[in-house]
Amino acid sequence: MQLINGVNTSQLSSLDRGLQFGDGCFTTAQVAEGQVRHLAHHLARLARDSQRLGIVFDAWPELTQEITALASQCDLGVLKILLTRGSGGRGYSAVGCTATRRILTLAPYPSHYAAWQQQGVSLITSPIPLGMNPYLAGIKHLNRLEQVLIKQHLDRQAAQEALVLDSQGNVVECCAANILWRKGRQLYTPALTHSGVEGIMKGLVIEALQAEGYHCSHVTQAPTALEQADEVIICNALMPVLPVIRIDQWQYQPGEAMATLIKLGFTAS
Repeated sequence: MQLINGVNTSQLSSLDRGLQFGDGCFTTAQVAEGQVRHLAHHLARLARDSQRLGIVFDAWPELTQEITALASQCDLGVLKILLTRGSGGRGYSAVGCTATRRILTLAPYPSHYAAWQQQGVSLITSPIPLGMNPYLAGIKHLNRLEQVLIKQHLDRQAAQEALVLDSQGNVVECCAANILWRKGRQLYTPALTHSGVEGIMKGLVIEALQAEGYHCSHVTQAPTALEQADEVIICNALMPVLPVIRIDQWQYQPGEAMATLIKLGFTAS
């Protein structure tokens, strides 16, 4: 089911700037028992990202009402919420674009995450690097061609996810998840100052583990930093956390941080 500006329709103007230029942002949330998990965090992300892109949006009450209504019809699913700059402007210019468009799509929840959480996942280093642009870093914007190419390559491999580097060879994230690794009581995660998406689940995971006495550093490091890790975890709003058992030739075991997160309720549905 889809809602576009509150209307149940799948028809979208071909002039929408999200379609024309990828001019917008989005968030992807899990729906469970008719409720959107971590809704406040998803709305905060949309507000932050739209502001950074200079997209003016003030229909937050309407959007929240539509989210609530759509989620109430679903026991378990995935809700994707997009904000585009709407239609208008000439070429790349956004002058005169004042009618931001909101698009909500409800889809089934992936059935494999529960098994992956039990079995662990394998990663392969992607040969496709992410470009570096601090103006877009952290934003979940609609320009996802890098991820499309990364997933095309990944679909031909015997791995569930990709370890993605930037153009200088430093670890950034996975194709559709953030990554953390642990050495003792110290957690590490890439500093997303030039590339990557700042996922809401990463923030929640770090907050939960810091409350349990772990420390976290945001770092810029090559993949070799993961070679001696005691544990590697990937996360997003749907997984929500998965243990990594292999990255290329390196092997790992699910560890104490993963066990702590499961105990705290970070379980796949």
